[in-house]
Amino acid sequence: METMEKPRRSWIPFKKGLTNEEFSWVLYDWASQSYVMIVMTVIFVLFFRAAAMGQGVDSADANAYYAFSNTISMVIIGLLAPIIGTLSGYKGKKKILFTIFAVMGLLGTFGLAFVPESWWPVILVIFIISSIGYAGNTKVYDTFLVDVTDNKRMNWVSSLGFAFGYIGGALPFILAVPLVILVNLGMVDMDIMLAYRIAFIIAVVWWLAFMGPFMKNVHQKIGSEPEPQYVRKSFIRIWTTFKEIATQKHILIFLVAFFLYSDGVGSIIRMAVAYGDEIGLGEITLLMVLLVTQFVAMPFAILYGKLSQKVGAKFMIYVAIFTYCVVCMIALFMNPARELRTLTIMFWALAMLVGTAQGGIQALSRSYFGQIIPKEKSNEYFGFYNVCSRFASMLGTAIFGVIALLTGQSHYGIAGIAILFIAAAVIFKFVPSDRYGI
Repeated sequence: METMEKPRRSWIPFKKGLTNEEFSWVLYDWASQSYVMIVMTVIFVLFFRAAAMGQGVDSADANAYYAFSNTISMVIIGLLAPIIGTLSGYKGKKKILFTIFAVMGLLGTFGLAFVPESWWPVILVIFIISSIGYAGNTKVYDTFLVDVTDNKRMNWVSSLGFAFGYIGGALPFILAVPLVILVNLGMVDMDIMLAYRIAFIIAVVWWLAFMGPFMKNVHQKIGSEPEPQYVRKSFIRIWTTFKEIATQKHILIFLVAFFLYSDGVGSIIRMAVAYGDEIGLGEITLLMVLLVTQFVAMPFAILYGKLSQKVGAKFMIYVAIFTYCVVCMIALFMNPARELRTLTIMFWALAMLVGTAQGGIQALSRSYFGQIIPKEKSNEYFGFYNVCSRFASMLGTAIFGVIALLTGQSHYGIAGIAILFIAAAVIFKFVPSDRYGI
């Protein structure tokens, strides 16, 4: 591995002490999160529902079609993740794959702003393409972590990435959402569909505007020389890597624990907003909760990174798992029969707690994994890491559905997700501590 560039002083907050490569890598989280906040989280589902229901599609059916499109994109990128990992393991291929998926995500999002509303099936197809582009791009982005920094700085740099991502997602969200709200309130004379389309354009412009430093300064340093028929041989390497992981107990145990708590995190994110709508919080309140949570998550992601340098990433991941258990316990007492004011306060408390732990657990999981794997095979190993993260929320949503159906109480379903965090905590005990390095 090449010698790391020395950190430099800078007037930019949090850039002090970072190399240009590290900061450029961190800044890309800032750029790409515009897609998550504007497209993936809120605006697209509103846009699609309005388009589909405008063509006579039932509300429940529209939700089902939207859910299926997410499932399709999740399965496709989950299956592609190991392939992406092995292909990016060859020198000179990682940046190419990164660019291909980025272009796919950007063009897909741009296309959403212009497809006719009556073509709602086409809207879903374009959304799937943009989702695959974004997800594939971020999977390759994760693997660059081992190229831009070393083990000692990995927790901090990874945490800064998530911290910048939260603010980078919140700022374009602030630009896009007020227009949508004002149109809904009748204070701006504009077609609501046009407001949604403007939001998609904002996401594309923000993403594209801030990806320049990454393209210029971040380069692949670790990888093997391309072989003849390397595409075919990459499939052989996938199987070889899988067998290697199966023999390395500490990596296998981590991936199992990671899958469980990531599933819990993803399930709470997916179900919390739906439950908030069910208890009558209202669209504007939910948008405000989502926005404030982003600003809470930013400093706590940095705090997790700082504390991990003293007590280790493993300990801080345990703190995050415990926090999510508390979140599930709060949900247990959120009976819809309670007064709406009480439920609103409890929902805000739940959301703020999620904000304190979400960025930290994701950032430190990424950096901890980067420390325990062989650096020369980081791309292949990250492929399997990304499979675990991409298929997350399957078990939790199933637990939620079964409990909710059996009891008739959705809040019991959210509380039941605690099973995943408890199981993950027990398994995670057996991975090595990184307090003094690995």
